[in-house]
Amino acid sequence: QVQLVESGGGLVQAGGSLRLSCATSGGTFSDYAMGWFRQAPGKEREFVVAISRSGDIKSYTDSVKGRFLISRDNAKNTVYLAMNNLKPDDAAVYYCAAVKTAWPTTIRSQSSRYDYWGQGTQVTVSS
Repeated sequence: QVQLVESGGGLVQAGGSLRLSCATSGGTFSDYAMGWFRQAPGKEREFVVAISRSGDIKSYTDSVKGRFLISRDNAKNTVYLAMNNLKPDDAAVYYCAAVKTAWPTTIRSQSSRYDYWGQGTQVTVSS
């Protein structure tokens, strides 16, 4: 079983920045494509960004392009999400997720394709 633990959330003013981390254990990190999702109150969980096993392939939802940056450190078994120019609409609980993929360049944007999830970290953006 793969365990995922998110950290780095908090309260930030609009225009500010946060960096989320997702530390993993219990599996071979480099076997897994990773994703970040978020869920705001009263809304469905939505895809934010995904990164392939190799780290070469990334996909962002349109609303965060140019502001968010995903990266991974396979030596530290950790995936990061740098969030800049945060907006009130970015406020949500952010979840990281992992899915084992056969190919190093595969990414997944559908939450149903992910096998493992963290508990989430709250991001609050004040206007």
